[in-house]
Amino acid sequence: MITKAIRSIYKTNLGIQQDESVLVFTDRPSPAEIMTGSEGGRRDRLRDIALLTAEAGKTFTKKIASLEYTATGSHGAEPPEEAWAAAFGQGAVKALKEARLLSPLIKKTITPSAMEKAEAIIRRHRKSAVNAVIALANYSTSHTGFRDLLTRLCECRYASMPLFDISMLEGPMAVDWKALAKRTTAIARVVNKAESIEIKCPNGTHVTLSKAGRQALSDTGMLTQKGAFGNLPAGEVFLAPLEGTAQGKLVIEWAPTRQLTTPLTLTVGDGAVTEISGDEPYAALLQAKLDEKKENRNIAELGIGTNDRAKRPDNILESEKIFGTIHIALGDNSSFGGTVKTPFHQDFVFFRPTVILKAKDGTHTYLLRDGILCKS
Repeated sequence: MITKAIRSIYKTNLGIQQDESVLVFTDRPSPAEIMTGSEGGRRDRLRDIALLTAEAGKTFTKKIASLEYTATGSHGAEPPEEAWAAAFGQGAVKALKEARLLSPLIKKTITPSAMEKAEAIIRRHRKSAVNAVIALANYSTSHTGFRDLLTRLCECRYASMPLFDISMLEGPMAVDWKALAKRTTAIARVVNKAESIEIKCPNGTHVTLSKAGRQALSDTGMLTQKGAFGNLPAGEVFLAPLEGTAQGKLVIEWAPTRQLTTPLTLTVGDGAVTEISGDEPYAALLQAKLDEKKENRNIAELGIGTNDRAKRPDNILESEKIFGTIHIALGDNSSFGGTVKTPFHQDFVFFRPTVILKAKDGTHTYLLRDGILCKS
């Protein structure tokens, strides 16, 4: 059953052909990471899944490469040089290094003019890039220049699977993909009629934000087209709110992989988190990340879950896909329509939301009421 589900990633989600090249990568805990509870076991299982996935891929193509690197320690941080070489090719990396562009790319400090030069180099070497990536690193590479350049310039298909757990193969990965795609694209169409959005949750969360000029995108899990990108498991509509517009408060009850002992309240003003209140130990960890760079405080993403097979609340990869939830992320949004670049992107899920869409003409439409999709 497990092997069959993994084979489906190649056959159904990515549509891998025999002459195509695929890179499967994962990460191992860095010496700086502190493993608590069952975290060490979960990380070991993730690496085992990556090995099994790479082995299963040999049925579909002989051009399978696998890589394991030391974890970056943060979602949204760029992967290390060896991952760039495996994905873009040694020639591209050598040229980027000679032009002194690889280091600022990895550090996310590259200037717009330097980025133009880097993109020109990658375009020249794009035939050396892999055709598809299965990213099974614990720390997400979704919101990175690495992923954006691969999909946008090299037309690589990219399945991002951070925090993946074997139970997902029989849960949200066993969804009816056609029905999921239909539902997700229909919700995106409705959201794209709005100019601003208001969200309320029973736990006290209440936030407003502007969508002006921003496009809501669909993550359907069907990654067969050139340049396609998404999570597996999939199932969300997501957008980058207009920077500086989010106002209100977020009451967080779940960290990325566990329920908090007591909720934390994030005060939001002018598009950024201005204060964290609460005694839960996770507050100190989150505060430390927000203090690293002001960009980490940015309200980066609003997402709406659309996968009716997603159930687990204790793993953000799955919980943010639960049909009828919303999630809000902090940090980087540069890879899906925003303007903030930072090596940090963290999602938080919110249950039973009421989502009100406000059009430019002032009319209001309820998308969700207490977590239930409203008929349009």
